[in-house]
Amino acid sequence: MGEVPPPNGVAFFGRSAGRHSDGRLIIDFITENLTLSYLTPYLDSVGANYRHGANFATGGSCIRPTLACFSQFHLGTQVSQFIHFKTRTLSLYNQTNGKTPFCKEVLARPKDFSKALYTLDIGQNDLAIGFQNMTEEQLKATIPAIIENFTIALKLLYKEGARFFSIHNTGPTGCLPYLLKAFPATPRYRYGCLKLLNNVANEFNKQLKNKINELKKELPSSFFTYVDVYSAKNNLITKAKTLGFVDPFDYCCVGAIGRGMGCGKTIFPNGTELYSSSCEKRKNFKSWDGIHYTETANMLVANRILDGSISDPPLPTQKACKLTKK
Repeated sequence: MGEVPPPNGVAFFGRSAGRHSDGRLIIDFITENLTLSYLTPYLDSVGANYRHGANFATGGSCIRPTLACFSQFHLGTQVSQFIHFKTRTLSLYNQTNGKTPFCKEVLARPKDFSKALYTLDIGQNDLAIGFQNMTEEQLKATIPAIIENFTIALKLLYKEGARFFSIHNTGPTGCLPYLLKAFPATPRYRYGCLKLLNNVANEFNKQLKNKINELKKELPSSFFTYVDVYSAKNNLITKAKTLGFVDPFDYCCVGAIGRGMGCGKTIFPNGTELYSSSCEKRKNFKSWDGIHYTETANMLVANRILDGSISDPPLPTQKACKLTKK
């Protein structure tokens, strides 16, 4: 895993905060709405507090284990980390009867594991990586295996006591500025996105929703919410001007694309220093660095999730969370 340097995070946190954005992510807005603290990354050992949840996601991860992915912390690894986290938490509680300040203030309680909301948002990288060396039909042929790996992860979580799931589908991957610049000659829709990759993303989402509907019947006492993130993110493109964005295929952190450098990184090609810096009017941009979204865009997507308008069943997040307390 690499460092996430400034200007990432500066719009809200005033510093780098381990987020590939100028500020808050979708999950941050969700926790705010639920009046919870921001989730502590599982791998963060400094000042960690898991009383209200934990984050096992890592940037650049895939559903399937593959060396081609940007991160080796694939979904299976993340689930394994969760299981280890749960095992250690229960062990510490059993050793102390949950009466130490550490157990009372920092750790999740044993009962929380069956009442928590398990949110999964992953799959974009599996498709984006395959797009670089596969035809549309070849890439679509990989989807059943990707969905199967995802299903295995969900069943493992269910076996560990998880009952309430919020499953985000994948966004319009063919609209990412990074890929649009990398494949300028690839056929596009009239609004500018790559046809092939969005076709594949829609097929992935179709198969994902079908699988979730199967799991609703297969896993007793489970409650699944399927969240159509694709439509919310696509709306940022088709209604960009109405929402106050400049060109939806432009990005704010200048210099990050096409030079093999991430936002905030410095490189020295031919002895010349190049630094990818932030634009001044961040709120006018949908894309932060060509791959990830700005805080403004994340907030707009989060609002659609929170009000339940893109969810199946169409429950606002706060009402869905009340179900976990019954």
